[in-house]
Amino acid sequence: MPGRSLPEWLDYIEHIHPKSVQLGLERVAKVRDALGSSSSAALLTVAGTNGKGSTCAMLEAILLAAGYRVGLYTSPHLLRYNERVRIDGVPLSDARLCAAFETVERARREITLTYFEFGTLAAWEIFAAEALDAVILEVGLGGRLDAVNAFDTDCALLTSVDLDHMDYLGDTRERIGHEKAGIFRGSKPAIVADPDPPRSVLDYAGAVGVDLWLIGRDFGYRKQGQQWMFWGRGVRRGGLAPPALRGERQLANASAALAALDALHARLPVGMQDIRNGLAQVQLPARFQVLPGRPTVVLDVAHNPQAAGVLAENLAGMGFYPETYGVFGMLRDKDIEGVCRALKARISAWFAADLSVPRGAGAQMLADALASAGAAGGVLCFSNPREAYAAARKRANENDRIVVFGSFHTVADVMQGIEAARIEIRGARQGS
Repeated sequence: MPGRSLPEWLDYIEHIHPKSVQLGLERVAKVRDALGSSSSAALLTVAGTNGKGSTCAMLEAILLAAGYRVGLYTSPHLLRYNERVRIDGVPLSDARLCAAFETVERARREITLTYFEFGTLAAWEIFAAEALDAVILEVGLGGRLDAVNAFDTDCALLTSVDLDHMDYLGDTRERIGHEKAGIFRGSKPAIVADPDPPRSVLDYAGAVGVDLWLIGRDFGYRKQGQQWMFWGRGVRRGGLAPPALRGERQLANASAALAALDALHARLPVGMQDIRNGLAQVQLPARFQVLPGRPTVVLDVAHNPQAAGVLAENLAGMGFYPETYGVFGMLRDKDIEGVCRALKARISAWFAADLSVPRGAGAQMLADALASAGAAGGVLCFSNPREAYAAARKRANENDRIVVFGSFHTVADVMQGIEAARIEIRGARQGS
């Protein structure tokens, strides 16, 4: 496939496997072995229902502040595929990604790979070619059978366990916990930031023989006025400013990141100033992101009841707004009614949008879920998130608030619309 552009490659890898998701490590492991690439970097693998992206971003920011060379692989992306693969905080170029896709394509021969598997192997190929100190891999789905788990971790982090992706992972926290704990490796540290982990996680940790770090037992945090304190095994770090990512749940994510770095201290020592600088500089779009200007606009990719509950708490802590307009679109295989229940007390009117992706729910399906959840306030339906957002903007006064949530697809569509409007305004100004 030499000479293909990145969009052409992405279209190709989306269609070479008949399924978008096929869990299992056998095919990935064969291609991994054919590639033969290895890395001496410390490998951190991050799984969890929610909080993965934030924890990865904080690990990356602290390690970069400490002067390390860091590779980061995350998913999904918001606006460009390049966001998924970063070295030293910078997304990879199209050319570098295309070269890695070509290498994986040659190595796979007749083996079919899903879009995520292909991308994971390409990211690994890129990281292995660099002299990196640390590689951070975010699990795509579950853990045990996820493509990321084809690479043996030096430290596993499990941020939370809740109900999501139940078609693939099981319909109870116990089953889902077992799948996520599959990233643990014997005698290696496993950091668990869920305050009430399922028994299956503890049993798996015991069976594999990991060095288990539990939040509340081996590490944790305490609020100290406007600051907070991290405590771990034989260490306390007080007077920390909150992470640049908003919301109290981020303190648990930050604590998990610090516990992991303590567990890897012999390989990746970091100082107090590195921690302060990293937490101050960390950025992650669309995780309770508040845009500048009025009305207040909040972007959040919350797409399951646990994340929606955290979003509701964060909205409650923002102060008073006369009206809060909810702009949302969701995938139909999500617990739409559960998300509506979690947010119904925080939103006064709803702007439901169709999502035009294969798994997308129609706006009417969202309206029905709102009715079942007992949500108050009117519901308007739109053919896409951008139109829903434009209508909410039109209705909102400057003291009101608009919350865009429900899916990466929803937030990405609105972000693209906002960016297009900015470019249009800039062009009009330059032309006048």
